Amino acid sequence: MDRVDPAAYQPQLRWWSHLWRIVAMLVMSASVWFSGVAEFQAQHAPIWFWADIAGGVAAFVLVFFRRRHPVAVAVATTLLAAWSFTAAGPQVLALVSLATRRRWNEIIGVGVLTLAQTVMVVLIDPTIGNDWQIMLALSVLAMTTVFAIGMYIGSRRELLYTLRERARVAEAEQASRVAQARIAERARIAREMHDVLAHRISMVAMHAGALSYRTDLPAEQVREASEVIRDNAHLALTDLREVLGILRAEEDTGAPDRPQPSWGDLPDLVTGARSAGMRVALTDGLSPQDPPERLGRTAYRVVQEALTNAHKHAPDTMVSVTLRGGPGDGIVVEARNPLRVGSPQQRLPTSGLGLVGLSERAALVGGTLTHRVAGDEFVLTLALPWPA
Repeated sequence: MDRVDPAAYQPQLRWWSHLWRIVAMLVMSASVWFSGVAEFQAQHAPIWFWADIAGGVAAFVLVFFRRRHPVAVAVATTLLAAWSFTAAGPQVLALVSLATRRRWNEIIGVGVLTLAQTVMVVLIDPTIGNDWQIMLALSVLAMTTVFAIGMYIGSRRELLYTLRERARVAEAEQASRVAQARIAERARIAREMHDVLAHRISMVAMHAGALSYRTDLPAEQVREASEVIRDNAHLALTDLREVLGILRAEEDTGAPDRPQPSWGDLPDLVTGARSAGMRVALTDGLSPQDPPERLGRTAYRVVQEALTNAHKHAPDTMVSVTLRGGPGDGIVVEARNPLRVGSPQQRLPTSGLGLVGLSERAALVGGTLTHRVAGDEFVLTLALPWPA
């Protein structure tokens, strides 16, 4: 796995973060310088005394650029700390900051320079005396500890950054999944309502065509046909408005979805077709138990499409719908209507996608939809599995 760029997980420092770092550097520099070095410099080497202070001030200024130029600042503070004891605090902070990047080429290079600087400090420190071997070992141990602390801090920062990124990506993916699920649900509802809308329009077109063709109808039949056209046109406009509202919706408004038809609505569908002038024979050979909701809805849509096709292509024929099956045997829906003899004066437009959509709907529940011409009849057969 590729290493994350250290600049990505470096935290932003607030004023209190800068403050405690400055205090820690001052305490560290003061503890090193006032351990006897400052007194020796003031008494025996006043130039070194003021040079030490100047080097410390320069190191304190340089350390604020450690994130922009980590290697350069670490090298500069290490060189200053070779003769300026007041630069010890900024040097430690610069080394820790460099180690948080966890780049071995930088750590090894600066580590070798720091080791040479440590040897030099031990040799020129006037307060060590004959204990220089012990002080050298302690200095090397302190240098190793500084680098180890820096690498630990960098590893922890990268871990937290990685966890935050994973959480952000997970939230984004969850939001994407929710949006996709919402879009899929809207499309499903739109397809459901498309079937209803096609049925309404076919009823309107059939009765309007009958009124234009049959000029000898009595006033009562003309009035009934006009009422059917009016009612179905009004329902079609309502359905169309709901479909457009679903497809245009940017967000979930919280409104409940329109109830979808089920197996129990099948008698109403047949009754409505009969009241519109169709001849429909329904033979129900299913078990008294209602099928599952998805199976019942699929069967309803197939019967609705069969009636719609009969409206369009053979409006003056008898449509026979047979239902049979039960739990463990499955559901078989068969719709038959004789083929139209001759050519009607006006054919209704078709999309050619109704049976394709029903085939996909049947496949989603593990069933099959077939259509064929048997003799002088058009036969539409739906087979659905109904578990025991």
